[in-house]
Amino acid sequence: MTAGPGLRHTEHTRVVHAPPGPLYDLVADVTLWPAVFGPTVHALRLEGDRDSERIRLWATVNGRVSDWVSRRTLDTGRRTVGFEQEVSSAPVASMGGEWLFRELDGGRTEVVLRHHFTVVDDEPSAVAWVHEALDRNSAAELAALARIVETGHPPREIVFSFTDTLALTGPPEAAYEFVARADLWPERLPHVAGVALAETAPGVQDLRMETATADGSTHTTHSVRVCRQPEWIAYKQVVTPELLLGHSGLWTFGEGPDGPFATASHTVALNPEAVSRVLGTGRTTADARRHVRKLLGDNSRTTLSHAAGQSAPAR
Repeated sequence: MTAGPGLRHTEHTRVVHAPPGPLYDLVADVTLWPAVFGPTVHALRLEGDRDSERIRLWATVNGRVSDWVSRRTLDTGRRTVGFEQEVSSAPVASMGGEWLFRELDGGRTEVVLRHHFTVVDDEPSAVAWVHEALDRNSAAELAALARIVETGHPPREIVFSFTDTLALTGPPEAAYEFVARADLWPERLPHVAGVALAETAPGVQDLRMETATADGSTHTTHSVRVCRQPEWIAYKQVVTPELLLGHSGLWTFGEGPDGPFATASHTVALNPEAVSRVLGTGRTTADARRHVRKLLGDNSRTTLSHAAGQSAPAR
């Protein structure tokens, strides 16, 4: 539907079998989005307080990674989240919208996601491209919210983050280079059996990796990575193992009061229905949290320990 020259409006809705509070909380905390929403690769909170914030998002839009800066307004009392892009990516010229959470009877909530947008030069093909992206991504995001809250578990029980930090004996830029050059990992890391790495756009990588486990078996992971040399590398696992509904990570590199350091952070969303199948009868989400924390943490610490002693790249 179009209102005014060049301005388009869309609305996507879904009725979810959960009260509005947990749904609002997931949308309000943008740092969780990469593990909750399929399209979101990385979310960076630039500034803000409990009522408003500026964020930068990287997300897959019609098969490619785009990024933009938005200002959001959060109204906890009314349970609304408004957003307006400050810096958009072509062909989008401007975009904004809001999330609404309407309480229904029977413990249900109607989640409403609205957008308004304009495109560069009002090009019809660009309008169609944006509509296609909004239809795909909005439906995916609404479905992801339902999937999390309809598990019957509090979202904070199954969506969580953790971080490991390691001191570096070499410069941070050398550790960054070690992580960025994932194509060399089979030669450098004992748990990596094979890698296919492609740069799909400047600073955007597609990474497919064969990882060996302690029992000798291997499993394949597929991630999209956003690299910002020399400070950080963010990634989103595109295909997750059965125990996870979502998984994202962030490598950071820098200088601290005690010298150079690197961190590996993970945000994951557990799949409670898979806990007993994967870990055994009688296992709980608490067991799954410990299992995931150890498994992902061990691999990250192994990578960091190999990156820690890298010397400065030759100039």
